[in-house]
Amino acid sequence: MRIGLIIYGSLETLSGGYLYDRKLVEFLRLQGDTVEIISLPWRNYAAHLIDNLHFKLPSKLDILIQDELNHPSLIFANRGKHPYPVISLVHHLRCSEMRPKWQYIFYRWVEKKYLRSVDGFIFNSGTTEKVVNSVVGNHKPSLVAYPPTDRFGEPISGEAIIERARIDEFRILFLGNVIFRKGLHTLLEAISGQPSVFRIDVVGSLTSEPQYVEQIQKYIAHKNLSSFVFLHQSLDKEPLIDRLKQAHVLVVPSSYEGFGIVYLEGMCFGLPAIATTAGAAAEIISDGVDGFLIPPENADELASKLGVLRKNREVLIQMSLAARNRYLRQPKWEETAARIREFLLKRIDGFSV
Repeated sequence: MRIGLIIYGSLETLSGGYLYDRKLVEFLRLQGDTVEIISLPWRNYAAHLIDNLHFKLPSKLDILIQDELNHPSLIFANRGKHPYPVISLVHHLRCSEMRPKWQYIFYRWVEKKYLRSVDGFIFNSGTTEKVVNSVVGNHKPSLVAYPPTDRFGEPISGEAIIERARIDEFRILFLGNVIFRKGLHTLLEAISGQPSVFRIDVVGSLTSEPQYVEQIQKYIAHKNLSSFVFLHQSLDKEPLIDRLKQAHVLVVPSSYEGFGIVYLEGMCFGLPAIATTAGAAAEIISDGVDGFLIPPENADELASKLGVLRKNREVLIQMSLAARNRYLRQPKWEETAARIREFLLKRIDGFSV
């Protein structure tokens, strides 16, 4: 197959969505397919809408995949007939995020225009599929294909999990870009009343939303949390593995997640995951079994759940082992990627201009 993939910026960008795109490209190329990356520059949303005035779809392809993140740039380009099927890879919709009402209405209108312009969908979760169906209805070919979650290989042993739980210092890992949607502020508020009993390692980009990062840094200083909260920026694989092995729990209380690869990656290391009820985290986490689901922006509820795990290490061990078992039940990426490739081949075979 000759496949095109449209993204913003670099395929090496560190986020769950880009990991999905990157691993898919890697798999397809290993099957002998040619994959051309069409990169549009990162700018603001208004500038992306202006792309519609000049951007045209590439030629000489059998099929084109568009990361839905690029939706504002592609509406006009997708209009009319094109010589191959156009498939949207949807991680989550912008209009699903927590926003003022007028922004929600605007983004939903733009995304609806885009979603109607493609020939099929690849969804990263059942939740994302339902959200898209609620916006446009979906009578187009589609596939739910869960993201790659096995990049760290085999999980740590049960013995290592039990030994780690005996360490007195309670270690929390926040793993994600430091942006408002990921909810680091909620975590800091949850521990601010008793910081000395926690250690929080924050691993993720500090450049995605500079103003938010500045607010976080000021909060840490104001609440005297600098001895307990450590900002590491993004880490390479081995240093990241060290942090995952040392932590007791993974906390990413996002206001919305289209899937949440990070929760399953933490479970590879026996980390119960604390996420929110908004988005697809419930497809991963069984509340009270291998993690907790709390309402978004609810620092009191988060503090309560952290207290349970910190004070009762037998509960921590039980939930950590359950998290490890949940990770083992997740389908391997090679199986999922093979289903995506089969889906793409069928779209090519069934396509007519």
